[in-house]
Amino acid sequence: MSTVDPSLRLRPWASLLLFLSAYSPLILILIIKDYDPISPDWLPRNPVLGGFLLFVAIASSAAILHSMKEISGGLPVVVTKAANKSGDMFGYTIPYMLSFLKVDLGDWQTITGLLIFLSILFVMAYRTQTVFVNPILALAGYMLIDATFKRGDHEMQAMVVTRAPLLIGKTYQMERLSHYLYVAAVQDKSKKLGGANE
Repeated sequence: MSTVDPSLRLRPWASLLLFLSAYSPLILILIIKDYDPISPDWLPRNPVLGGFLLFVAIASSAAILHSMKEISGGLPVVVTKAANKSGDMFGYTIPYMLSFLKVDLGDWQTITGLLIFLSILFVMAYRTQTVFVNPILALAGYMLIDATFKRGDHEMQAMVVTRAPLLIGKTYQMERLSHYLYVAAVQDKSKKLGGANE
């Protein structure tokens, strides 16, 4: 049987929220660059689009940070190896080079090209399940850890998103998001679980 467990893949809408939140600072930069200093109302040159983009940036970031805080369950596992891979999050900064270019939010050709570019990036991030390589999470204190951990006699290796360093030999509850992506919810009561595992 080779059925794919749907729980092992982030839902498209959740992945899209993660992706949008990753570029919310870029959205804010583009809105600032669209600001019209001559306008008496202190509005950008394209207030409707600017307002929509501002809403997307704030809503996506707030939703992701709230969702991360709500994760509280998962499988108890014992960490045996851990290496910090948070530097990989700098890969998301490449599109931020757009902030140094003149981007006119009123030019449909520019906006269309930008949408195509970001759509390609989103499909790549969704296919490779790397949407959690997210600078907003990094700014909020989350790290990306390449970890090896054991549950009983079964050992596995995966990328783990966590707000606290993973300590070797400690037991954590980890929520599985995909085959190779977990979120460390909380450090479990190691004495209880440690005693149960011994």
